[in-house]
Amino acid sequence: MLHGLAAATAALVLTALLAALVRHLMLRFGRKGADTVPHLGGIAVALATLGVACSGPVLGIAELGDGVAPLLAAAGAVALLGLVGDLRPLGVRVRLVAQAAAATAVVTLAGLPPGAGALAVLWIVFVTNAFQLLDTSDGAMGAVAAVTALGLAVCAIAEGHPGHGLLLSVLAAALTGFLLHNWHPARIHLGDCGALFTGFLLASSAVAVHTGAPGGQTTAELFALTAVVLTDTLLVLISRHRAGRPLLRGGGDHIAHRLRKLGLTTQGSAVVLGVASLFCTLFALQIHDGRVVPLAVLAPALLVPAAIVLLLRVPVYGPASRRRPPRARTPADPTASVDLAGGRG
Repeated sequence: MLHGLAAATAALVLTALLAALVRHLMLRFGRKGADTVPHLGGIAVALATLGVACSGPVLGIAELGDGVAPLLAAAGAVALLGLVGDLRPLGVRVRLVAQAAAATAVVTLAGLPPGAGALAVLWIVFVTNAFQLLDTSDGAMGAVAAVTALGLAVCAIAEGHPGHGLLLSVLAAALTGFLLHNWHPARIHLGDCGALFTGFLLASSAVAVHTGAPGGQTTAELFALTAVVLTDTLLVLISRHRAGRPLLRGGGDHIAHRLRKLGLTTQGSAVVLGVASLFCTLFALQIHDGRVVPLAVLAPALLVPAAIVLLLRVPVYGPASRRRPPRARTPADPTASVDLAGGRG
């Protein structure tokens, strides 16, 4: 218990310090005329999470636990992929293949049968990119991911996976430390490195923790835990398809942008998404404890299409969006989103 609190505190402080250092270095040595708000903050989240998680075995304080080391290695590889994408554009195929390879390694070591393993790989890749797509507004993705990580940490500890529980707690603390710099007005953005790392680590940990659990319960829990990011992704894909826009081109059409169109501030949008994620996480924990039957997830599941229908009524593109492609935004724009092809819009 004390080790967990110390690790979480260390991750929070270390991430805050590293994010400030990365920002300073990018502003001082970055290209002239480049971003006024750096977008490599994910380096701080990834390094702090990996460093603190691995410090236990190195210092002889605690062991990682079964399956945690390969998960850390795969998440680190995804973080490097994201870092490359932050520095130079990467094609969609390269990104998806690399993510699928990392997910396959995690799923294989988890011992899932081929059929369930293939579905798990697809789910991990989808959720990884869903979290990346959510990183469009100051504080939004960090708030949602931190709450989700804490919920998964509780599930991991309850299922007898203290190593995964510690890792997820450290990730939640690291994201909280990063929010000190990413809360509006953001002084640094997460970037692909941090967004992909966070999404992959959450999705892969969820699969590892729920391996061997009943299929219906696992499906209900995972849906509830990721309902916010899944809703955002579906909203964006449907909205762009209806508007005749490229599906993978970024834009101001996410939930956070629509909430601001309705009058909320940037901070208010992040709080709404964080609170929504908290309610979904608490619901997932009720399912995990057996207090709520898995079929009860149908109630919030019906709220997803209802929310999408209502949010689609909020105008975000403008009359000119059908006549010409949208101008690419710079990464300095706090509402810029990173699409699968590595562009920001």
